[in-house]
Amino acid sequence: MSKRLDGKVAVITGAASGIGRATLELFVEEGAQVVAADVQEDAGRELERRHPGAVRFAPCDVMQPEQIRAAIDGAAAAFGGLDILFSNAGRGGTFAGVENFDLAGWDATQALLLRAVVAGASYAVPHMKRRGGGSIINTSSISALQAGYAPICYSVAKAGVLHFTRMAATELSAHRIRINAIVPGFIATSIFGGMLGMDHAQSAEFARAVAEKSGSANPIGRSGTPRDIAEAALFLASDASGFVTGTHLTVDGGITIGPRHAWDPQAPGPMQTALGISREDAQRMRAGAQSAPATKAR
Repeated sequence: MSKRLDGKVAVITGAASGIGRATLELFVEEGAQVVAADVQEDAGRELERRHPGAVRFAPCDVMQPEQIRAAIDGAAAAFGGLDILFSNAGRGGTFAGVENFDLAGWDATQALLLRAVVAGASYAVPHMKRRGGGSIINTSSISALQAGYAPICYSVAKAGVLHFTRMAATELSAHRIRINAIVPGFIATSIFGGMLGMDHAQSAEFARAVAEKSGSANPIGRSGTPRDIAEAALFLASDASGFVTGTHLTVDGGITIGPRHAWDPQAPGPMQTALGISREDAQRMRAGAQSAPATKAR
């Protein structure tokens, strides 16, 4: 039986851990050859050893655009072309807000999360044009959709990823290059530990704790995993999404469908909170109102 990515060549940034690693594993399962672009050399080399002939590691700090270009050009040289780019690398960035604006932190965060995405797409286009088309996938975030999920600089950068994706589709569609974004919710990865200043090992352990305890935050009732995002990336990379471009796929367990009281029967609504009454109090008041005799309007 043919696999969904047979004959395809992909570059994944941030491929050595978390969402990137899960996506690499799935892409290889589905027949792709993959360049794993990451700053974690030991983990990247381990992926090469685990998948001989199918994976090559490219040292890549996406803060350095020339390293993104080298990874993309290297994939084309090693495997004969490029069909898929998954711009996924990232971390939390600066916590500074409006009143305590941090110019250096802002610029670094935007360079990491937005500039790298734009640069990667630009460097991928010539190779994809030679293949007659391709798929570019960008990692955004639910923080691009609503306030309250991440610091302001991170959120603005991820919103930029969404708008860049839409704008780039207007230019790239003529070349049969599709470009889409994935909007993850709370996925148990090392990014949370990284935002707290933890090293890779500590962040990995913290991710396991997030996986164990975050299920109750999602309407779907379980934690999000890197594999959930990998499956979305596979759809957008494959021919199954051949008519999909310039949009995004939200993979968040339903957390953005509405405030908690919309899906959790135990959570108080905003009016109950404002009045200082419990959900049970509100139910009793409604029951009382329904049982009271109707009065005729005068």
